[in-house]
Amino acid sequence: MDKLKAMTVFVGIVEAGSLTAAAERAGSSLASVVRQLAALEHTLGVRLINRTTRRMALTDEGRAYFERCRRLLADIDDMEHALTDREQAPAGRLLITAPVMFGRLHVAPIVSDFLAAFPGMRAELILLDRVVDLLDEGFDLAVRIGSLPDSSLVAARLGETRRVLCASPGYLQRHGVPTVPGDLAAQRGQHQMVGFARFGAMGEWVFQQNNQRERIALQERFATNQVPVALDACLKGLGIGRFLGYQVADALADGRLVSVLDDWMPPPEPVHLLMPSGRLMSSRVRAFVNWASPHLRAAISARNAGPATAD
Repeated sequence: MDKLKAMTVFVGIVEAGSLTAAAERAGSSLASVVRQLAALEHTLGVRLINRTTRRMALTDEGRAYFERCRRLLADIDDMEHALTDREQAPAGRLLITAPVMFGRLHVAPIVSDFLAAFPGMRAELILLDRVVDLLDEGFDLAVRIGSLPDSSLVAARLGETRRVLCASPGYLQRHGVPTVPGDLAAQRGQHQMVGFARFGAMGEWVFQQNNQRERIALQERFATNQVPVALDACLKGLGIGRFLGYQVADALADGRLVSVLDDWMPPPEPVHLLMPSGRLMSSRVRAFVNWASPHLRAAISARNAGPATAD
């Protein structure tokens, strides 16, 4: 058995999500892929993938072996490129994920420009508003907004984005401009709130000024799990919403929305580009990081301009 080939097949199965998809992607037969996987498991003496006719899932041993195989194959890829042609353009496939709205606004145009500059590259951009496990789900890169837990992932900081509380000028004319967080409290009934359903239609928002923190119980009149829907509700004067700066930058700049309680917003959220490994980073991942990082930093910086505020 060619163990290196078998490892490549195994990684391909995991990244493709099925034996059939891996065979199609590799231009091989399903029978050949099945034989390679079975031979690898027999040689190792462990089952790497539990599989039925309907689904498959990595075992604990398979998950650990997958991570090591990916690193080893990336190292071999880098070594071959270094030996054959130091100036060779990157080639291969990238699987990238980012938050939905941030990805649509910023990441997608950069990926398109990258592919135009490097004809040998292919890319899949998956936009998801959830935290993705890069290793388990086979992603090469992820853009993530928010504080990072300790992990083995390598993070390149791209900038930061602040929280913004805002409403339409018409809404503020009708309901008044809040001057302290307590003005938003549900029991006062003065203001209507627009929030996100995944956090619950009723809850608390945290406000912070210097070392003072306040938790205000809110009753959201309208809640949704989609940022554009919440943004549209605020633009139509339904209530006050809380967003990340890049999500409302255009509406603040042209006056369709006005920010309130700026002095009570929590510290900005960091934005990072994450990779599973730095020491064994493949040439295609390194090429994208070098290309995308300055463009993303510039885009984030441009959208961090000061907002229109209510007097």
